[in-house]
Amino acid sequence: MKSGSLTLVRHGESRLNEMNRFSGWLDIPLSRHGVNEARTLAEHCSNTQYTAAFTSHLERAHETLLVILSRQKKIAIFGHENDKRYNNLSKVPKTFLSHLTHVYAGKALNERMYGDLEGLVKTEAEKRYGKEQVFQWRRGFSQRPPNGESLKDIYERVVPYFESEIHPLVKAGGTVLLVAHGNTLRALIKYFETISDEQIPFVDLPTAHPFIYNYKKGKYQRKHGEYDFMRPLR
Repeated sequence: MKSGSLTLVRHGESRLNEMNRFSGWLDIPLSRHGVNEARTLAEHCSNTQYTAAFTSHLERAHETLLVILSRQKKIAIFGHENDKRYNNLSKVPKTFLSHLTHVYAGKALNERMYGDLEGLVKTEAEKRYGKEQVFQWRRGFSQRPPNGESLKDIYERVVPYFESEIHPLVKAGGTVLLVAHGNTLRALIKYFETISDEQIPFVDLPTAHPFIYNYKKGKYQRKHGEYDFMRPLR
């Protein structure tokens, strides 16, 4: 049986991360610090050649992915969900196909929609709704912010997408890169590592750090990357 691997990366610091505001589906770019984080990460990843890459529909994840791919020996070619004309490789020389890394963007990989919290400074949200309530919305599993999504909602859209689109490539022995968002990746890590609903609120992922999982004997086993159970929220 072939052994594949999956690298999970949370995007670099965004402009709203820098301002300590909720981002959610607001489509904003990286900060200068976030670009530098992505450059450092790209150097770290330069010795790994990915057979495929996945990302969300949001710019901060795209920018991080593009910086990583700029250090790859292969050429990235982007697939488009809604227009198959972009995906026509029938005329590409077969000898060239092995030099390509296929990149796919899926809305299912988007960050959590924070609803009425989007754009708010996090301390302002705590004053408005209460610190404990905001903590539960940010980190809890099943509580939704007003007009937004819970982590459970994220889990229920991310895991099926992963199983149908990403897992088959890893299972076949691929080396796959996924650049997405804190909540997207927390949902997948919960799935891989069977983290309980009670523990998941305390899992915090750093920006622009790789988490590498090997797929062996039907399981994803983390071989690189550490998350923090106790890091205080900003």
